[in-house]
Amino acid sequence: MLSIVVTAITALVIAAAGSESPGSAVVETSSMVKATLQPLPTPRARAVVSAATKPSRTLLVPENGPGLFVKAKGSTQTVGRGNLVTYRVEVEETIPIGTAAFAAAVDRTLAHPRGWTARGRYAFRREPSAALRIVLATPGTTDELCAPLQTGGEVSCRNGNDVVINAKRWTLGARSYDDDLASYRLYVINHEVGHSLGLPHAACPLAGAKAPVMLQQTLGLQGCLTNPWPY
Repeated sequence: MLSIVVTAITALVIAAAGSESPGSAVVETSSMVKATLQPLPTPRARAVVSAATKPSRTLLVPENGPGLFVKAKGSTQTVGRGNLVTYRVEVEETIPIGTAAFAAAVDRTLAHPRGWTARGRYAFRREPSAALRIVLATPGTTDELCAPLQTGGEVSCRNGNDVVINAKRWTLGARSYDDDLASYRLYVINHEVGHSLGLPHAACPLAGAKAPVMLQQTLGLQGCLTNPWPY
């Protein structure tokens, strides 16, 4: 297990060299703080995967899927002002979550007045042919889409034009959010879409403060309080 985590950290160090470029890959992992990668101490590195697990819920999705996706139909109206970001939404086959339901959750999150549109810098519209793809994938397919980064079947990522939401996290949430699954889902969408906007990871500014949405909240809060919103 330790060798797998060390490999993951090594892969992240290599991938993060161009983390601000449009085609770069970013994974939510506790080795990145303020966009500077530092090796984790061995005890914490061994706990990276288990830190995300929320065992009080039952996993309703298969560990692996066919790698085939169902695309959400239709488009949405443009929300927000500023740079227009178009996106499409897809759900992997065999996941017992409807494409329309997942697309509606993504749409609501990106259209929310506390989301990325809040300061007039971004606007969003869902289009079936958009380059940016927001997908809900099984843990196994998440690992494939996020490669060469190591998601370990546990976390989500942004890799190039793919925002990959791990269906395991979508179903179970994370320990940091306790039983507030609805807020965790807002967070994971906002966090990974934030990477697609070119934003790096952030650190907790002060114990007891509201966590930045770009803090890796799935893996811990560093003393901050949970917060699913960018602003």
